[in-house]
Amino acid sequence: MSNDEIIIFLKKHLQAIQDNDTQTYNETCTEDLTLYEWWITPHRIDGLPFHEFMMASNAERGTVFGAEGKEKSPARFDLANLHIQHYGDTAIASYTLLISTATPDGVKVASHNESRVMVKHEGVWKVVHVHKSPAWQAPHIPT
Repeated sequence: MSNDEIIIFLKKHLQAIQDNDTQTYNETCTEDLTLYEWWITPHRIDGLPFHEFMMASNAERGTVFGAEGKEKSPARFDLANLHIQHYGDTAIASYTLLISTATPDGVKVASHNESRVMVKHEGVWKVVHVHKSPAWQAPHIPT
């Protein structure tokens, strides 16, 4: 098992989000997926239905999750400072996710830090937990 295998899996998983492909997204996550997404809610999100709804809504509008553009704006993602920690059938990927979107005013880039925990169960990698945080100095105490 190499880090390359994990990176290929991670990019497939993230591309499913980019493409609003709920089938591949569900295939690459466990049903008991947990997430912290700081800009959505300060609470943990459990399971797949939240993202299924969000991705279906984005697909109807022709938008990309996390992108700054309007309908049908071309977008791409990059993983800055990708680091893989690999322990047997568990891996943690940490990176800064950069989502670039073409707009009439030029390219806009949104970013946040992510950690994704993946486990290999019965020969298949799955994401079990995601934690996102701002890629800027957020206040320690809400204002």
